[in-house]
Amino acid sequence: MTVQTTNPVDISPIHADDRDRDLDPIWRAIVAESRTRANDIHLPISFAFAERLCDAYPDADALVVRVAILLHDTGWARVDETRILSEGFTGDWRKADVRYEHERHGCDIAREVLPPLGYDDEFVARVTDIIDGHDTRPESHSLEDSLVRDADRLWRFTPAGIALASGWFGLTPAEYCRRLRSEIVPELLTEAAVQMAEAELARSEVLLKTEQLS
Repeated sequence: MTVQTTNPVDISPIHADDRDRDLDPIWRAIVAESRTRANDIHLPISFAFAERLCDAYPDADALVVRVAILLHDTGWARVDETRILSEGFTGDWRKADVRYEHERHGCDIAREVLPPLGYDDEFVARVTDIIDGHDTRPESHSLEDSLVRDADRLWRFTPAGIALASGWFGLTPAEYCRRLRSEIVPELLTEAAVQMAEAELARSEVLLKTEQLS
């Protein structure tokens, strides 16, 4: 069941503002991990969507959501990059071993990075509970978990996400946009994310001329 909200939902083109500067020490700690699988594009865009989702769902612990989305895919840096493409985007890709591996490595990175920056064990556990299974676990365990999962998907609806992911899956942008509409929108867990996805996809299809280039 989609989580509803009575709060305003920002569906304008995604952008960042300066309010996320409090997490700059974490961003700087994962520079090396950001260089794999286009994380230096994926993570900031997903982070921006996570902040919007937190605005739409103020009952969520925004710090947990923001830190979890920032770190959720860092584990790809410890997976062989040839396996990421050969196993992570072909066949039954949702159940590929590399997807479980990157979640485990992401939890390890969170445990390495966060305590020296002053985060206590309880907070780190809440973050790793979300990272562990964010791709592979079929159900969400909390509102924070749902917001991270949705933010992780929302970046795919942007022109940058479409450009990168269509190449990973061997699809044209038009084919990938159709997949987004038929497969990914139904997976979204919150009403706000559905609104954001539909608005972002409509803009991307016009920009990328997917009707004309089908």
